[in-house]
Amino acid sequence: MHQLCPPWHPNMQNLGQFLIRPAKNGDEHGILRCLAAAFEPYRVSYTPEAYADTVLDEASLAKRLQRMHVLVASSAEEIAGTVAASQANGEGHLRGMAVLPKYCGNGLAVALLIAIESWLNDYGCKRVTLNTTLPLQPAIKFYEKNGYTRSGRIADFFGMPLVEYVKELV
Repeated sequence: MHQLCPPWHPNMQNLGQFLIRPAKNGDEHGILRCLAAAFEPYRVSYTPEAYADTVLDEASLAKRLQRMHVLVASSAEEIAGTVAASQANGEGHLRGMAVLPKYCGNGLAVALLIAIESWLNDYGCKRVTLNTTLPLQPAIKFYEKNGYTRSGRIADFFGMPLVEYVKELV
């Protein structure tokens, strides 16, 4: 289990109801619901293939759960957020960061980010990368505020530019 978040963060509001923990059997529906709700406002800005790869389906989520460390922010009622990471050769990579829209801005995303970076640090990762798309301006601002910078690498993501961000872990 991961500590929820440091109490000093300025956006922490009523987060005591949430536990940041590894995903377990039975969380699949909540994770898919969270991804769908978080990315629905951006659907029109995505190609159909990019959107499908972002929000996942049951089969692609099952693969992610096997290949990556997936965390959820859970309460007694719901999965409110999720993030996944892989690690190899001292470098981590984040995927699928999402928080239900009703919890945006209350510090839950920061809590998830701190927890997944802590997990990567525990595995000896000194550097972490993530990719995002240009329509996700709120996410880009969030990552930049939390120490991520553009690496200069841009890839093709089903017909969309995919921008890499990087952060050195301390």
